[in-house]
Amino acid sequence: MRTAICDELGIEFPIFAFTHCRDVVVAVSKAGGYGVLGAVGFTPEQLEIELQWIDEHIGDHPYGVDIVIPNKYEGMDANMSGEELAEMLRSMVPKEHLEFGRKLLVDHGVPVEEGDDNALQLLGWTEATATPQVDVALRHPKVTMIANALGTPPADMIDRIHEAGLKVAALCGSPYQARKHVDAGVDIVIAQGGEGGGHCGEVGSIVLWPQVVTEVAPVPVLAAGGIGSGQQIAAALALGCQGAWTGSQWLMVEESSNTPVQQQAYADATSRDTVRSRSFTGKPARMLRNDWTEAWETPGNPEPLGMPLQYMVSGMAVAATSKYPDQTVDVAFNPVGQVVGQLTKVEKTSTVIERWVREYLEACGRLDELNEAAG
Repeated sequence: MRTAICDELGIEFPIFAFTHCRDVVVAVSKAGGYGVLGAVGFTPEQLEIELQWIDEHIGDHPYGVDIVIPNKYEGMDANMSGEELAEMLRSMVPKEHLEFGRKLLVDHGVPVEEGDDNALQLLGWTEATATPQVDVALRHPKVTMIANALGTPPADMIDRIHEAGLKVAALCGSPYQARKHVDAGVDIVIAQGGEGGGHCGEVGSIVLWPQVVTEVAPVPVLAAGGIGSGQQIAAALALGCQGAWTGSQWLMVEESSNTPVQQQAYADATSRDTVRSRSFTGKPARMLRNDWTEAWETPGNPEPLGMPLQYMVSGMAVAATSKYPDQTVDVAFNPVGQVVGQLTKVEKTSTVIERWVREYLEACGRLDELNEAAG
């Protein structure tokens, strides 16, 4: 399992693992893949601590950082600092939405205090707040790629990353978006099908991947959405992709910071138990369907706000997920793709990588046998 992108980044397998857990980043990179830390939930100070820890434990292996700068969001035209933008956006959050979110939690037995500090946090959902995260990442020489999860990164940011000698990657859900990325100077396009967890479009992976490959060739494309086995990686490479960008699997490894209650929810879920919802971030993201997602879709209840305002409401629920795992089962933010139906047990990260490589080789072997028989 080796493609040209392995040589470009100095990795053994073209397996990219998006995760919010530093332990998983280290474990994946040490196992021959490429760990990518999601930075959106960290302040710059917290991100510095996370990256220092990764640097100290990852050895000589490279890793990446993922940020979120949407092409459209509330307050994007405001020329102000991150703190000023956060203050402006706080004033835009309707009291009705905050009260509705708190009531949802309280009704499920989740302790919520008035004026909870977990609400109304902006974090890294804008250019003003993601730029300091990039500044932090560029100070760490083992970081060799920065990816943007939503939209094309700003031109000056792409230039800065390139000047530092790093690769720029960006996710897309259509050939049109992929073309915008490449025209702006993005080095690696990540084509994420609608099956994927987190923010995703509507087009299925097996349709989207070859369309994007054709649109941006010879720029390398990573396949995302619905990958949780070596056979699925083989399918992605057969369709012209140079690697697999994976996320859901890493929620179900021993090194993950997810609670056992969350992991059991994933293990119990089928591929039909996910939904694309705006109820946590303000943009369509795939997650486990539960009472929180259903409540925000119920007629007569408040409708989700735009990004990043909705997360300034749902932040209290996100924070409560790890603090009160038992009480938040039915209102937790559990972003995961439809591949969750394959994730039935918790494994070591190294075991997953080894299994995927073995399954990939077995799948390629079956195709070789079919071709030989046909000849």
